[in-house]
Amino acid sequence: MTVLAVVLAASLGANLLGVAFVWPALIVAFCTAVLRGRRLAAIASLAIGYGVSVRHASAEFALLLAAGLVTLLSVAEASRAWRDRAAADRRRRDEATARQASEERLAIARDLHDVVAHSISVINVQANVALHLMDRQPDRARDALTAIREVSGQALAELGPVLGALRDGGAPLAPVPGVSRLSELAARARAAGFDVSVTAEGAARELPAGVDAAAYRIVQEALTNTVRHSGGRTANVLLRYSGDELVIEVDDDGDGGAVLSGSGFSGSGHAGWPDGGSGNGLAGMGERARALGGTLEAGPRPDGGFRVLARLPV
Repeated sequence: MTVLAVVLAASLGANLLGVAFVWPALIVAFCTAVLRGRRLAAIASLAIGYGVSVRHASAEFALLLAAGLVTLLSVAEASRAWRDRAAADRRRRDEATARQASEERLAIARDLHDVVAHSISVINVQANVALHLMDRQPDRARDALTAIREVSGQALAELGPVLGALRDGGAPLAPVPGVSRLSELAARARAAGFDVSVTAEGAARELPAGVDAAAYRIVQEALTNTVRHSGGRTANVLLRYSGDELVIEVDDDGDGGAVLSGSGFSGSGHAGWPDGGSGNGLAGMGERARALGGTLEAGPRPDGGFRVLARLPV
């Protein structure tokens, strides 16, 4: 505003003294004031300049000058509006980038939870078996230790890309496991002493990457809960390719427990779980399903045991 006032006074003074071509400086000062949001001061400067300039001028000159000043004001306002829109677009892009980063961090956190919880659960069970049988049945203890080595190696292989993504601030570089690797999950659970079966119904199809990864993680978390908390000895994994959705059922013969649903989990899991369960795993499964527009329910079966039922649109 100070610059505008000084340039306006200098321009009017120069004009009264008959100095030509002094207006470009005033135009620059005027446009700068408009762009900085000093619109009233800028319009006032136009009015003052117009009043001084047309005191002794003809009507034709007054009309031409008025048209020129209105055009100048319109151009300045259009420039300000364009700049504001560009700034708003930049803010929206920044917010979208921040949201995407937050979603990626959440996805990485879920992957970390799934990998660590599943692997540590199997390792814990096998370590207990090895300690229990070390003196009486060394062969079985050796098998348990071998299973620990295999599970820990697989866990390290899965954790590497995830931790690398955390370090580099991007998405994991390695392929995310999918339903084609469910047999590996079943083998780990069998190594922990569970009888696990994996079956499929319907015509198998290639799944979108997000659905494929979510299906794997849901089964992984369900089997982790079975190994850690169910108190049972068997689990059945069923994939049903039905129309435009993939249905995932994971049943075990454990003690059952409180019903939890994907639309709002309540309770903490199996009633017979030794530590009650934190509920984080079930909540994470629900988040994965809802993120894809699907649903997830978890609760006791009428005929005994516990069921995780997920429906994912494909």
